[in-house]
Amino acid sequence: MALTRDQVRAAVERAGEEHWQALIRFHEDAYPASRPTPGDICKAEAERLNQLGLGADPNLTLLETRVELLESTVRLVHVLQHTGTGNRQETDPFENYS
Repeated sequence: MALTRDQVRAAVERAGEEHWQALIRFHEDAYPASRPTPGDICKAEAERLNQLGLGADPNLTLLETRVELLESTVRLVHVLQHTGTGNRQETDPFENYS
């Protein structure tokens, strides 16, 4: 089953309030310039993870999404857990939002 925007948002929230706030600040601090909203980023990340095949793997669960606010973008790292073994893996950092 493919990942959704809401599942990525929940993963960001599970990482901690500071991660969700980083997405909000990224969008709001750019005013009057227009950067993607937190919802836009969560939707794009769900699509990106699905394209990588991570959303369709029934053995993987998205545990949390960590967000780091950088000068002109955000860095996202997703933590996934293999349901059979319990092993965790992190995606490579992704920074293509501006």
